[in-house]
Amino acid sequence: MTDEAAVQEIRAAVEAPDLPRAVELARKALADGREHPLFLNLRAFWFEQQGRPLDALTDLERAHALAPDDAIVGNALGLCLANLNRFWDARAAFRNAAARQPDLAPAQFNLGWASEELGLLVEAREAFLRAEQIDPHSALPPARLANLAACSADFERARQHAGRALGLDSNQPLAHLALAACEFADGRTQAAETRLRRILADSRIGRFEHALAFRLLGNCLDASGSTDQAFAAYSASNRETANLYASRFGGSSAEPVSNHLSRFATWFQNTNPAQWKRKNERVPETRPVAAHFFIVGFPCSGTALLEDVLDVHPLVCSTGERDGLETGVRTFLGGADGLGRLSESDTGDLLVFREQYWRKLRELGLAFEGKVLVDSQPYHAVKLPLIVKLFPDARIIFVNRDPRDVVFGCFRSRLRMNPFNHELLTLEGAARLYSSVMRLVDRFRDVLPLTLLDIPYERLVRDPRNCVAAVYRYTGLNPAEADRDPAERIGPRAPATPIGGAGLGEIGAWRPYADRMSPVLPILQPWIERFGTSPD
Repeated sequence: MTDEAAVQEIRAAVEAPDLPRAVELARKALADGREHPLFLNLRAFWFEQQGRPLDALTDLERAHALAPDDAIVGNALGLCLANLNRFWDARAAFRNAAARQPDLAPAQFNLGWASEELGLLVEAREAFLRAEQIDPHSALPPARLANLAACSADFERARQHAGRALGLDSNQPLAHLALAACEFADGRTQAAETRLRRILADSRIGRFEHALAFRLLGNCLDASGSTDQAFAAYSASNRETANLYASRFGGSSAEPVSNHLSRFATWFQNTNPAQWKRKNERVPETRPVAAHFFIVGFPCSGTALLEDVLDVHPLVCSTGERDGLETGVRTFLGGADGLGRLSESDTGDLLVFREQYWRKLRELGLAFEGKVLVDSQPYHAVKLPLIVKLFPDARIIFVNRDPRDVVFGCFRSRLRMNPFNHELLTLEGAARLYSSVMRLVDRFRDVLPLTLLDIPYERLVRDPRNCVAAVYRYTGLNPAEADRDPAERIGPRAPATPIGGAGLGEIGAWRPYADRMSPVLPILQPWIERFGTSPD
């Protein structure tokens, strides 16, 4: 059989549709030495079904190299990369596929999905709108738009999108979740709870929707004071989330991040602080920004709130947790060898990594030239050795908070999933990770030449004006030049949504759940004594 005849036969099987036959024919053709993007795409699908995502990726990368303009292959490559948790690369693949074939609705929809996973909500909304325009009969794009709007507390728009989705599919679960969030925000807790229980009773919905529904149900029950039932709902949401991401972050072979951080801390116990001091520079540090600050801490500690406080100033460009340090982290923070090389390097040695940082942030849409760059991401706390080497003139703001509120806030929040946040799905995992990060930061304080300002979350909330003034003095910014009073950014947080939770910003939110927290308090005790708001 000629290659063209094989292509026609396999395409006929795909269109029949008889996918198992198409896959078998494609595998046989490849085994016989006949290579074609369609064959590779189908075998990649088979590899993924067999739990072999890296083999699938190899086939799809080869198919993309053979046919770079094939949007179907590009979309499949994006899905494979996303399944490997390489969402930045997946987003690039989806963008390329959508550019090659703008009327390919799946590529536009998947671009929205990947952007949402990365927290690029404006880009996600635009992609979902394009997908809706291309395929106005699908309920999925308006449902995702409704969920996005609800997550942003834009409840009027959430209702509009949900109405369109339910007009196409009256059982669309994400649309109902968005309406439940709207009801909760309106104070109609019982109506939201009734809707959520109806969603959860539907055996057809997937784990993603189940997880969101349980989390919002927990918020409803928390608001009504039913803390035992609320805790059970949060736990159910986290179990669904853990199962949803098990193939990426779970499994018996997956080492807890806290173990890696413990080895990290041990290495720093034996390092010489002199190795980390600024050396005689062969190449002076150059930067495209007027000033450079990093806000670090832990999820739910208040880093995002402090970023909001600074972001009202017209000279500030904030990263919104977009990460430019990825290449340096992979190179230097994976083990003792990389740390040793990093400690011996000077700014000149690291020029390529510094330039990659600026380039990555530009690729992510940040226009920071000449501005004060505020790079805010909680887990940058564990990257401080890299930060002080790449940017010795940068200043650090460390936000701390009562660890009980931090750990319980992480447990009840929906955070974008990564290996770190996967450990926050149980109270014990969250407590151990928190303790590991804090111990590591203490070692960094002893060893690294840090310029650091500590900001307690409780002080920020209870005395916002004086605390904000201290932050602005540290950054050299004039609060009078801000677009609005920075202290006004500190107040009641947005209403609970499928991505958030009621009372997450409240001081002492853990107290109604004190009995549930008791098993992890011994792990947190050293940090309670240091950062806690009361002795109990």
